[in-house]
Order: sequence, then structure tokens, then C-alpha cells
Amino acid sequence: MAKRFDLIVFDWDGTLMDSAAAIVNAIMAATRDLNLPEPSEARARHVIGLGLADALRHAVPDLPESDYPRMVERYRHHYLARDHELSLFPGAYSMIEELSAEGRMLAVATGKSRLGLNRALELSGLGPFFHATRCADECFSKPHPAMLEEIMDELGVARERTLMVGDTTHDLQMARNAGVAGLGVAFGAHPRAALEGEEVVGLLDSPAELALWLREKA
Repeated sequence: MAKRFDLIVFDWDGTLMDSAAAIVNAIMAATRDLNLPEPSEARARHVIGLGLADALRHAVPDLPESDYPRMVERYRHHYLARDHELSLFPGAYSMIEELSAEGRMLAVATGKSRLGLNRALELSGLGPFFHATRCADECFSKPHPAMLEEIMDELGVARERTLMVGDTTHDLQMARNAGVAGLGVAFGAHPRAALEGEEVVGLLDSPAELALWLREKA
């Protein structure tokens, strides 16, 4: 059967890596370190997928600009203290391995820093499968389309042959802004109700459903 997409771009946190709770906990801990009011869990979850500076500005809107470097340092301290304990979602490794074996071009577009993504790719073992990656500290942050546009340009793939897979409204809005298809997963950072308001070719509730959809419909 002919494949619909030549290039599949994945978000990382909450899509391939089960890390949303760890990010929320690190944001909460960083605010406590600075004696600031903790954001609600929903507010902290909403910022997952954005670049770190944009994420913290939204999660802690009353934080003075002069305190951002300290907030970033404390967030990274708490996240990196536990990131080696994080794991891929069940079946994520075999799903990526299978797509690679089929000859698909694979990429990552993430709100993580380059240092953070490289660390995650190494720890997870997925690094060799990806043909291109873009991070928030080297590109405009989601939902700006730059990450996807740069990946498509680098790999020479047309918009209509590209699929973006993500767990947040930021991912799906980036897909729309870049003119590519968006596939939502509701097992990560943003609730299904939020994702239902976006333009998607599918909205899946489990990693197993995602693997099946990509096998049969992508």
C-alpha cells in the first residue's frame, strides 16, 4: 500500500518520552526555590512544548525579568536530577525502529534545548533513527512554523508529504502554520478536550493506537 507521508516529525516530551509529569514537577520545585507561588498543574502542563523562556514566562507571569536566569537554572537542576529515570512510552522504540526500517524519514521538533535533546536521544537510544532535529534554542519556538519549515527544507520533503505528531496544541498549531498535517496524541501534556479544537488528521488516546495509526494510515 502506498504511503501517505514520506517524513514524520515527532515532538519529544509527552509524545515519545513519558516526561510531562517530570517537567511539571521541575517547574513547581523551581518556583519553590525562588519563594514564588506555585502555578497550577494545568498551567504548568500547558507550557510543555514551548521553549524554556516562553514556558516560564507563561507559567510564572509575575517573575521579574532579572530573575529568569535563576529560575531557568533551578528548573534545569531539578529536571536533570531525574531525567535519567525517565522512559519512552511503551512501544515507542519499536515504533520508531519499524518506521525507520520502512524507509521513512524521521525527525524531531521539540521545545527542549539542543543539549537536552542530545542527552535524551543518547539515553533513549533513538538518536540514530532521526534524519533531522530542531530545538527551541536554535529556532523560533512553537507554534511558529520555523522548525518544520527548516526540517522540510533540509530533507527536501514537501508539505503535503509531511506529518507532525504531537501531544500539545503548540505542536498542532505549528503544523497548521507550516501547512502540514497534524496528528494529535492525548496521552501527554494537554488534555484531549484542548486537542479536539485543533485541525488534526487523527487524535489518539494511547501509544499503541499511535503505532497502529502510523502503520496503517500514514
